[in-house]
Amino acid sequence: MESRYVTTPFGRRAMSLGMLVNQQLAETIEPGIILNKWKLFRAVCEARPSLGVTDRALTVLDALLTFYPEDEISEARGLVVFPSNAQLSLRARGMTAATLRRHLAILIGAGLILRKDSPNGKRYARRSRAGEINEAFGFSLAPLLARAAEIESLAAQVVADRELLRIARDRLTVCRRDVAKLIAAAFDEGVPGDWASILDMFRTLAGRIPRVATVKTIAPVLEEMEMLRSKIINILEIRVKTQKIDPRESQIERHKQSSNLKYHYESEPCPENTCVAPFPDDPQPLSGPVGGNQARERASRNGGLAERPLQSFPLGLVLQACPQIADYGPGGRIDNWRELMEATGVVRTMLGVSSTAYDQACMAMGRENAATVIACILERGGHINSAGGYLCDLTRRTERGEFAVGPMLMALARAGVPGRRRAG
Repeated sequence: MESRYVTTPFGRRAMSLGMLVNQQLAETIEPGIILNKWKLFRAVCEARPSLGVTDRALTVLDALLTFYPEDEISEARGLVVFPSNAQLSLRARGMTAATLRRHLAILIGAGLILRKDSPNGKRYARRSRAGEINEAFGFSLAPLLARAAEIESLAAQVVADRELLRIARDRLTVCRRDVAKLIAAAFDEGVPGDWASILDMFRTLAGRIPRVATVKTIAPVLEEMEMLRSKIINILEIRVKTQKIDPRESQIERHKQSSNLKYHYESEPCPENTCVAPFPDDPQPLSGPVGGNQARERASRNGGLAERPLQSFPLGLVLQACPQIADYGPGGRIDNWRELMEATGVVRTMLGVSSTAYDQACMAMGRENAATVIACILERGGHINSAGGYLCDLTRRTERGEFAVGPMLMALARAGVPGRRRAG
């Protein structure tokens, strides 16, 4: 058994009261305690944030433990290991001598090991004639054994906190999804309420979610998000109670965005005196017919309908003219028309365009052109009072052969950077 006494460091290293406290703590080992060194090391790794040690310091501790001859640490077998710097460096994955000394000091400062220096500062052991170690000088693992119960408690707390954080993040993810889809459903169904304000609240809460979350930082956001969800559900339940909603549609088949395009009513009427802001540099003003007398004659010959579907434009040109739509694509980018359609569905709801108005635009212009128009409206949103009314007016003009997507798209493409949405 190693001798218990206060030892001061060799050379110019100064003695401190912290070293004295650690040495006194090392003498409080419970008699007969035996622990597996690797289980104890795993507990130290789990409790690393609470112990204040770095991952490189744990690499040095791992190397020190490999010099202990047994898997079970006990006071009866001795607690001092005495590797040379060269051997310790090899087992610490080739760590340099200066780095090794720095991380050994971190382990000592954290109260996980002690120095037991010899008179000349060397690390060695004195053995009896039978080969047993009588006295050893090096690094003592006594603090590690004395603090085993504390370390295991800290490790258990870290594991519990990590599990609580996982549960909180999962709850926040589900709640965030619920709020987003409930708001979208309210817009689609035309439920009365201050949904613009609710949408702003949702965006503010989503922006407060930290990238590196802890239980303390994520709990307030989760609580407010759940309160917002409850508020939305209450509004929608009142709507359900006041109207007879048939639940069989959602129970029998999947939701279809464009289940029936053959209807002849408008959910967002646009009177002729509706104020619509034209795009700059557009040679075809929205207040008059596009194409002059020829367009009117062609429309009259076809009973008010365009002679042929509008021409669609390359996706690259659409993204060049309307770069903001890419932010709403999967992963913050758009690589094909399908992803543009998905982004359009998100933007349409955000702009307050109903599914009815959008479906009518798809029927009149074609799905690609309708998505292009939504991207253009997003780009110039600061100049448009009602996105739904604007789209409705363009749809009617398309049916009369008085609207083309090209001038609108080219005006934005020419505008370049100044064509981005302005605040206001």
